[in-house]
Amino acid sequence: MIGTLKKMQTPFNFLSRIWCSSQAGSSFLFIQPMCAMIFHFWSLPSNIFPDPIGDFGNENLELVQDVAALNFPKAVILGNHDSWSTQQFSSKKKDRVQLQLECLGQEHVGYKRLDFPLLKLSIVGGRPFSCGGQQIFRKRLLSARYGIQDMEGSAKRIYEAALGTPEDHLVILLAHNGSTGLGSELNDICGKDWVFGGGDHGDPDLAQAISHLKETTNVSIPLLVFGHMHKELAHGNGLRKMIVVGADDIIYLNGAIVPRVKRSTNETSLHASNSDGTYRAFTLVEILSGQVNKISESWVSVVGNETTLEEEHILFKSNGQSSC
Repeated sequence: MIGTLKKMQTPFNFLSRIWCSSQAGSSFLFIQPMCAMIFHFWSLPSNIFPDPIGDFGNENLELVQDVAALNFPKAVILGNHDSWSTQQFSSKKKDRVQLQLECLGQEHVGYKRLDFPLLKLSIVGGRPFSCGGQQIFRKRLLSARYGIQDMEGSAKRIYEAALGTPEDHLVILLAHNGSTGLGSELNDICGKDWVFGGGDHGDPDLAQAISHLKETTNVSIPLLVFGHMHKELAHGNGLRKMIVVGADDIIYLNGAIVPRVKRSTNETSLHASNSDGTYRAFTLVEILSGQVNKISESWVSVVGNETTLEEEHILFKSNGQSSC
């Protein structure tokens, strides 16, 4: 379905636009090339997004198949909910984790690099199936498929995936969870909001890989995109910080807006006039001349074939100011 966008109907002269969709299950990037129109992104089928409860679903093969079938440049990394029941690969038949990995093919970037030469852009993936924190989630799966035994080995694989990046490419890191070192308050970007006193729930292997890349290579890493850590905090404690500009000049961006799709009502949409409409969230990154130019959280109403940009919240602009 392709809708007609009532606002922003001009081509974009950016190097690329990165559309982030990150939830408790997987993390996705849709990559929009230079000067391309974006009408079709607003009206992606609703089954590409989580249900009103908020999660992608547990080992939701059908959803992953739908994402894989989208005819857009994209990168995907599977998260903890994508291996919710499978602790080790089946030797008798292909389990749902194996089937998800197969249908995504090269677009699944766990411990890999995916190059987009026309955009001078590379996506490097973190650890698949991450649940955050100091322990490796689904260690048997990671050991069988990637040979990973511990955090040090995982950090090495992420680091090695970035080596060999073309010299003129930017690298965007795509992980399911963010890295350690971004704060330990309950409302920090990877802070534990479900326990008293908070704590840092980032991935230590990801932080180690980033530090090693900064120390030993000239790879340009302007952005890390992840999800997992919901924007709305547990126990009604408010909202999470969704963006951090690190001391290393990397922008750390959390796209886990839950739920990402809401049913349109008079309260949630200015233009929706029937119950069939939806109100959808996108996190949009604009890259101009090799630099992150703007990051925004956008809410779009979709009613039939009509799409309207309802809200745009600016998270970052290129003057270095972030709103979170």
